[in-house]
Amino acid sequence: MRILGIDYGDARVGIAVSDAMGWTAQGVRTVANKGARSLMREMGEIIDEYKPEKIVIGMPKNMDGTIGFRGEATYKFAERLKRIYAGKIIFQDERLTTVSAARVLNDTNTRGAKRKSSIDTVSACFILEAYLNSLK
Repeated sequence: MRILGIDYGDARVGIAVSDAMGWTAQGVRTVANKGARSLMREMGEIIDEYKPEKIVIGMPKNMDGTIGFRGEATYKFAERLKRIYAGKIIFQDERLTTVSAARVLNDTNTRGAKRKSSIDTVSACFILEAYLNSLK
């Protein structure tokens, strides 16, 4: 039972996947968001490779819990994803995941281009781990 975790962004989309038992999250990669058509093609390849039972997408909520323009963009992304994925899509509150990811990268002294290409994947891991922990 694999579950895919996604941190959707205008420029980059972080991807993580659970282990086969659904206990832990591992980073897959960060995909450049060069437009809907290109992004959906790459997402289709990832879905074909991992064959997830579910997809968990981070929902960027405001600190007061409301959905802002970033949340609306995430909903639109999920609607496009439904055209290529027939499984269940779940939204997971992602407040402060980027802050947590930045702390991890600071702790590991990750800088420059490597940091930029890693932060979204690390955020996707945090989103997926939060969902996996909610199942326990």
